[in-house]
Amino acid sequence: MRGPSTDHDVDTIVAKPPGTWGPTQVDLPAIEDTRHFSSPERSIKKILFANKFFFLNGGSEVVMFDEMELMKKRGLEVVEFSMHDVRNFPSKYDSYFVSQKGYRSNSPFGQIKSALSFIHSREAVKQITQLIRDEKPDLLHCHNIYHQLTPSIINAAARLKLPVVLTLHDYKPVCPVYTQLANGQPCTKCSEGRFGALLSQRCAGGSIGRSALLWAEARYHAAAKSYQRVDKFIAPSRFMRDAVVHRFGEDKVVHIPNGIDSSLIEVPRQDKGFVLYLGRLSPEKGVETLLQAHAADDAAWRLVVAGTGPLLQDLRSRFSLAEFTGHLTGDALKARLRDASVVVVPSEWHENSPLSILEAMAHAKPIVAARIGGIPELVRDGETGFLFNPASRQELSSCIRLLLDSSDLRRKLGREARRIVETQYSLTRHGASLLSLYESLVIASKSSSKVGP
Repeated sequence: MRGPSTDHDVDTIVAKPPGTWGPTQVDLPAIEDTRHFSSPERSIKKILFANKFFFLNGGSEVVMFDEMELMKKRGLEVVEFSMHDVRNFPSKYDSYFVSQKGYRSNSPFGQIKSALSFIHSREAVKQITQLIRDEKPDLLHCHNIYHQLTPSIINAAARLKLPVVLTLHDYKPVCPVYTQLANGQPCTKCSEGRFGALLSQRCAGGSIGRSALLWAEARYHAAAKSYQRVDKFIAPSRFMRDAVVHRFGEDKVVHIPNGIDSSLIEVPRQDKGFVLYLGRLSPEKGVETLLQAHAADDAAWRLVVAGTGPLLQDLRSRFSLAEFTGHLTGDALKARLRDASVVVVPSEWHENSPLSILEAMAHAKPIVAARIGGIPELVRDGETGFLFNPASRQELSSCIRLLLDSSDLRRKLGREARRIVETQYSLTRHGASLLSLYESLVIASKSSSKVGP
């Protein structure tokens, strides 16, 4: 029942160990001087990170592993909470991890049991409660916790007076199907916390059963006030921030854009004249619009589609003039990015803050992207690439041809994209600002605990 991968699709992730990826920068007071982090008076020493996957499954894991590495480098102890999986990275806390969960069962009893644990995981609450009691962290930072861990772990932490931060990688707290899409069209009817549209529109793939389960999940956590017990939400895009502030309030949401350590990426001297799409092959990603534009131009320009997903076989059979590489990782993916002339992000849903855009910018590639969601915050029209109206294959094609016709223009926009990544999306700055947020919450929590008769 997951929505599409957000921030950075699993299909475009370079397989690396934790600590080699890079987000981010923040709208908080940032402290570049790393001496701040070794201060003996620091109020915070240990952070508990929670995410249902402990391997590089998607964007939330990329961000989380980088943040854990940042905190370790600054002398903090990191504690992990997740779900068992053979793909997991090693963790000395894996004895606290919850059992692996799937939500398909052939028996009616199994289906009911799965549905209940999908909404509230007693196992996750028990395990994280014990972990908090044993390790005594100063703060819990949640990433992708839905379904396998459930937001019930927020309540467990709150009961133990532990401050909670939740990074919003998707729209789950205000859209039970993650995507703000209903029957393929953008929808915000649930953003105020009323979820009736989920049933009337059958937002979960047209299924009344799945839609009802997601409705029950949303209503349960609204009644339990799970999200209200989050001390701070981190929104990677201003668009995401604006999508949730109406429900949670301005003081609860802080904007922290994603980022990348561009120092690890060497700028290529030339490209090989092709257009590159990186990402999941699913309807909301707009890849079919890109393929239609390519076909309408009689394949006059070379198109490489890197990724997999539910549409792969259908698209490959209908658009034989494009090159489908399938899933790419590691050096193969790096090579495609290095050689590409243009990177296209044709999304038709409210993207949050795709890390794939920042990767393209770090490689000094101009980007052609849909004007939707948080994308225009990253792609500056006419400065680092071009924006087009979602689903407009004519505009998309015009933007691509304009760039392919001028290597000078590509270099100009690519250089500016790289400059912006280097100057405005600092990993060091993100670490300082994130720790500043942590400390403000921990200090406030300790101060409130001292108030009394």
